[in-house]
Amino acid sequence: MTKYSNTRATLAIAVASFRSIIRSPSAVVFSLAFPLIFIIVFANLGGGGLSVAVGVAKTSDTSSINPVFQALNHISIVHLVKNQSTADMAKNLSKGDLDAVIDIQKNNGAPPYTLNIQYTTASEQKDGILRSLLYSVFYQINSHGNTDRQPVAELKEATIKGREYKYIDFILPGMLGFSLLSSGVFGTAFVFLSLRLTLVIKRFFATPVKRYSIVLGEALARLVFSWIGALFIITVGHYFFGFTLVHGLVTVINMLILSALGLIIFMGFGFIISGIAKNESTVPPLSNIITLPQFLLSGTFFATTAFPSWLQVLSNILPLTYLNNAMRNVAFEGASLGDVTHDLLILGIWFVVVYAVAVKTFKWE
Repeated sequence: MTKYSNTRATLAIAVASFRSIIRSPSAVVFSLAFPLIFIIVFANLGGGGLSVAVGVAKTSDTSSINPVFQALNHISIVHLVKNQSTADMAKNLSKGDLDAVIDIQKNNGAPPYTLNIQYTTASEQKDGILRSLLYSVFYQINSHGNTDRQPVAELKEATIKGREYKYIDFILPGMLGFSLLSSGVFGTAFVFLSLRLTLVIKRFFATPVKRYSIVLGEALARLVFSWIGALFIITVGHYFFGFTLVHGLVTVINMLILSALGLIIFMGFGFIISGIAKNESTVPPLSNIITLPQFLLSGTFFATTAFPSWLQVLSNILPLTYLNNAMRNVAFEGASLGDVTHDLLILGIWFVVVYAVAVKTFKWE
């Protein structure tokens, strides 16, 4: 008599679940079609005019009587970044996270103020916008109430070389996070609630199959499907839109590892929802409570630095924020997993919290 194998049972459940996923139109749409559509749309629209991030050097004069700083501070599309160190600003300027760095100096002689600005070749589109704004600002400052025709401020420009940071480098990791969050939350919640309501899980208990085999089989199926989707999205982004993969295959592997971690955490949310939902009609609203804030506030479509400071506090709590940050650092900056330990630590805390709640709320019957 052949000994019963839970490993074979797990694989059988995984294969059956995978077939179910690929036959589900909603799974394909949320995991592949929607992210791909967003990539195509945003990659062609770009993101140049949304916000211009300008670092303010620590040595810069930012007093309330400084007309140059106050004028820049009141331009809505210019986001002044003042909380970074000199080294961080130089690093972020070279990779395009900052579009420019300014240092406004108060002079003893004429002109009273000098604006030293560094642009970067990594953000040439936004540099053009910022140059136009600065020329307009300087014209207004130097002409307003200036009877002796002596300039109030002068502009000194320089440009450093950096790797071009294309909008696809920002949007594609966000779309991967979008796909993983949708698959993990909606997919898991619907599947396990349906298995419970149709008494399929109860029938499983009449067999020697272990409970962990059911969960593990579903997780393996969803992981394989998500990896296929991630590879498809990365391939399209790289070869058709120039998505940056600094270390090629190594970068792809690191992104897939991060995808697996993100999916496991998001599946935990799905387990919680399937445990507290009374029927299938209650799954979408409960899932949207978890997914919509993360879609909008975790840097999926727009950089979180463009948000008000109070909203950034909320953004910095959400797990998708840290998954997106880690993905972008690995892809564009060539960071290894060891370089994103802060993001991994926060994701690890979310893993513990989510599954602690899932254990309390999940129901088998």
